[in-house]
Amino acid sequence: MTTLFTNVTALLMDEASTTLRYGYVAVEGSKISYVGPNRPQGDFDQIIDCTGKVMMPGFVNAHTHIPMTLMRGYGGGHDLQSWLNDFIFPAEDKWDDRAIAAATGLGLAEMIASGVTCIADMYMRTRVIARQVLDAGISANLCVGGVYFGDPAQFSPETCGDCGDMRALFEEWHRAGDGQILADASIHGEYTSSAPLWRWMADYAQAHGLGMHVHVSETRKEHDECKARHDGLTPIQILDRYGVWDVRAIAAHCVYTTPEDWEIMARKGVSCVHNPYSNLKLGSGVAPVPAMSRAGVNVALGTDGVSSHNSVDMFADVKLAAVLHNGVSCDPMAVTARQALGMATVDGARALGRDTGRIEAGRTADLILVDFDAPNLIPCHDEAEDLAFSAHGSNVVMNMARGRVIYQNGAFLTLDLEKIKAEVKRYALPLLFK
Repeated sequence: MTTLFTNVTALLMDEASTTLRYGYVAVEGSKISYVGPNRPQGDFDQIIDCTGKVMMPGFVNAHTHIPMTLMRGYGGGHDLQSWLNDFIFPAEDKWDDRAIAAATGLGLAEMIASGVTCIADMYMRTRVIARQVLDAGISANLCVGGVYFGDPAQFSPETCGDCGDMRALFEEWHRAGDGQILADASIHGEYTSSAPLWRWMADYAQAHGLGMHVHVSETRKEHDECKARHDGLTPIQILDRYGVWDVRAIAAHCVYTTPEDWEIMARKGVSCVHNPYSNLKLGSGVAPVPAMSRAGVNVALGTDGVSSHNSVDMFADVKLAAVLHNGVSCDPMAVTARQALGMATVDGARALGRDTGRIEAGRTADLILVDFDAPNLIPCHDEAEDLAFSAHGSNVVMNMARGRVIYQNGAFLTLDLEKIKAEVKRYALPLLFK
């Protein structure tokens, strides 16, 4: 399949901060084959006129829990630990595969319609999620979120369920769809596991060339209790001692990380995934993103679960990531529009080891079109400013993932939304909340 986009205005998200105007973007198969001012030669299977629209790379949502879409607004108004223990964990105990599939389909529909083309998801029943993602067409780094509450002396990977799920995810799904699905190793968090699991996951990741996904220092309580348990060592520091960061890794949240943590992260290439909306809604705090960036840490962007965000609209997090830190720092340049957009595209791609996030020849063709004829985007003096501060997910009119148009003008081309909604209403919701 070949596609030619004409009359293109595009944020390329390259190092020169280029905005292409009146140009062309060509796609062959799953890759971008041409970007430039002149029409490339040859015939194309489809031609898409981009007049009145702005193209940008699809969003990389680098920390999600897709099935938690069904918990939108559930248990609001509580701190993280009360919210988890009193609301979320009891509901999650009722999941089955059918409910997970329905919830995942609903979450994917919301993401696709608002411009997401790649995710990093941590959740249970991951193989069910993998099937839904593969059919939907976006790319995903999936992990199980390893947990171990047992006696460390009794730990065995043969009896730890999450170790078995990790092996099954890798063996059945890693690199499925020509790399559309990647399996990552994972530790839910320092406070939900112990050293034997950390070592096993670290060794498994290194042996199989996988990335790592961990919740880190989301709350002050989590951070301080870790230090009390481990002779003053933070989650980043104690996990480093067990080799957790010796592979490509993402650390979600990082609200209470320290300069000493950032030195480890920068040296070992550990990316922070900033979740500003979720962290504020739960009252967890504000991650020191500008300082982390200055220390050389790559910062990506994620929505976290809908249960603590209420949506997966990445435009909301792009905007918040900029205005929050500008306000906290009393500096309008603390996080610029382009930097915030970069967190959600090219920096997220770097965090997940993906060749997406930029519009350039040879990269994966993850592209979205935003309707700049919409009232909230008129007038446009600067496309990046409008995308970062004015746009929202409903302005997305096309989503191309891996060279395939999967959403266009309100129509889902890979999902049966009515069937998904019926499953959610008639089966999944009654199961979880009866």
